[in-house]
Amino acid sequence: MRHFTFRPSLTLAGRRNRGLRGLAGKPFHPPLTDIPITAYLFVAVFDVLSIALHSPYPTAARQLYVVGLWLLLGAVGASLLAALTGWADWRRSSEPGTQARRTINAHAITMLTVTALALVDLAVRGLAYPDDAHAPVVIVVLSVVVALSVSFGATIGGSLVYDYGFNVETAGDHPVWHHSEVDVLPGKKPAPEVSAQPVSEKA
Repeated sequence: MRHFTFRPSLTLAGRRNRGLRGLAGKPFHPPLTDIPITAYLFVAVFDVLSIALHSPYPTAARQLYVVGLWLLLGAVGASLLAALTGWADWRRSSEPGTQARRTINAHAITMLTVTALALVDLAVRGLAYPDDAHAPVVIVVLSVVVALSVSFGATIGGSLVYDYGFNVETAGDHPVWHHSEVDVLPGKKPAPEVSAQPVSEKA
């Protein structure tokens, strides 16, 4: 009896090509979001450590601040790619009038706000505090706000996959894909008006 199988997960042949959305079963957006989410969290950690350690360990404090700058730069770049693929998902994989689209909108506006705040953080670092010995308080505050906001946005994005089966090939039918103004909450039965036919995904 076989206990492991790797080939199906790694096989790309035979998967439907969906352009910017990726391949069937291998969407581009989720893995791209992992990069900025993780990076923004680490930037906040590095900045907090930088300001906390600047007295006993000034060299380490400066290095942590510099690392945070470069990490933030990479995270913003990845955020832009994630936004592009997310837009493709929004446009082609959901329709107005559904709870799924409203949830995608909430996720998108949160993540766009995160990216804007990260750009402000990056600009302030580069223009106002490029040579500081440690992370200034204003930078630490910005980084922590970005980290908390991206965690909030990721939670919403996670609901799309784990609650609604968004871009999951075997998800099947779910009330959140039906046209309705009534939200379906986890563990709750949908209202009668939500039991209509689901919205089919666009090609």
